Amino acid sequence: MQIELFSHQMEFIQSDATYTAIVGGYGSGKTFVGIAKTVEMKLSMPNIDVAYYLPTYPLIRDIAFKNFSEYLTLRKIPYKLHETNKEFTTPYGRIILRSMDNPSLIVGYETGYAIIDEADVLPIRKMQTAFDMIVARNRSVIPNGKNKLDFVSTPEGFKFMYKFFKKEANEHKKIIHAHTEANTSLPKEYIENLKNTYTTNQLKAYLYGEFVNITSESVYSSYNREVHRHTEKIIDGEILYVGMDFNITNMNAVVFIKRDKKMFAVAELPSAYNTQSLVEQLKARYLNHKLRINPDASGNARSTSGSSDFGILKKALFQVDAPKKNPKVSERVNAVNLAFERGQLFVDDDACPTFAEALEKQSYKDGVPDKDSGYDHITEAAGYSVFINLFSSKYKQI
Repeated sequence: MQIELFSHQMEFIQSDATYTAIVGGYGSGKTFVGIAKTVEMKLSMPNIDVAYYLPTYPLIRDIAFKNFSEYLTLRKIPYKLHETNKEFTTPYGRIILRSMDNPSLIVGYETGYAIIDEADVLPIRKMQTAFDMIVARNRSVIPNGKNKLDFVSTPEGFKFMYKFFKKEANEHKKIIHAHTEANTSLPKEYIENLKNTYTTNQLKAYLYGEFVNITSESVYSSYNREVHRHTEKIIDGEILYVGMDFNITNMNAVVFIKRDKKMFAVAELPSAYNTQSLVEQLKARYLNHKLRINPDASGNARSTSGSSDFGILKKALFQVDAPKKNPKVSERVNAVNLAFERGQLFVDDDACPTFAEALEKQSYKDGVPDKDSGYDHITEAAGYSVFINLFSSKYKQI
C-alpha cells in the first residue's frame, strides 16, 4: 500500500546515518514517521527485534499502543498487542516499547534498530543515562547493514537533542528540521491558534523545530546560548574576576576573565558549603592567579563561617572589590542584559553549565526574579561581577 509522506518525513525514512533526528514543531508528523520507520525497519529485518522508546509509560499507553496498532493495520500486517509486556508481536518479530523514566530497567533484550521519541522531555542527565542504556541494547547483528538509533522530538531549549546533534555533530549524525506548516492536513485554525498562544521564541521551537530559549518571561532575555558562547581560555598568571553570592550551604561563584572591555565566564563553583569552603576551592584551582572578588556587598557584615565573609576573603589575600551597598536588583539584571546586547559578556556553557541554564530558565514571579526555582544564586553571583566591572563607576568601592 502506498502511503504519502511529506518531504521531511521521506528524508527521515531514507536516511542512512547511524543517528538521524527529525526535530519539528507540533503537528509536523514526527510521531507518525517515527512509528512508520520503526515498522518498516522491522519488516526489513525479520526475527530481529526493534524498539521504540518514550519518556513515560502513560505516553506508551496513550500514544504508542494506538498509533502502532493503526499503522500496522494500515500496512495490513497481522499483530498482537501484549500490553503487560509492552510489545507487539508480528510474523516478522517483536516491536518492543519501553519507557525511559527508569533507565536502569532498560535491560534484558537486544535490538537491531531503535527510535527515541521526545528525548527533550527528560532532564538532560537522565536522558543521557537512558541513551547509554539504549545504545547498549542496540547490538543485534544486522546482515549487510548497521545498527541505527533515530530520534523524533519537539525541541525544548538547549537540552539533550541540541547537545547531541548540534554541539557534538559529526559525519554519523543527521538532523532534519520539520515545520508545522508543511503538514497541509492540519485544521486551518491550528497554526493561527499556536501563533496566538506562544511567544516569538516558543513559536520558533513549536512551529519551526528550532533550538531556542523558550523560557517564558525570562529574566535574562538578552542571553542567547549560541550567540554568546565563547572559547577563550585562562592564560597562566592573568587576573581573574570572581562574582560571589553568599549563602549558608549554597555558596555560588562565577569566574571571569576580562579582555578589551569584555567579560568571559570561564568557570563556575556552584553550591559550596560556606565562604571558607569556596575560598579553599578557589585557592586550589587558581594558585598562580591574582583573584579579584566581586561579592554581595552584605558580606561585609554578614557571616557564614564565624567571621565576616569579607574578612575571610581578605585573610586569604584576595582583593575584594564591592560597592558599599548592593545595586538594585533591576540595575544588576539590566546590566547583565545590556552587556549581552552590547557584545560585552560571553559564557562558556561547557565550563559553566549551571550558569548557562540559569540564564535561560530564571523567570519572573510577581514582577521580580523568582527566588524559589533555585536559579537565582548563581545569576546573582555573576551579576555582581558584571555590574562592578562594566557599569559601576558611580558606586563607591569598599
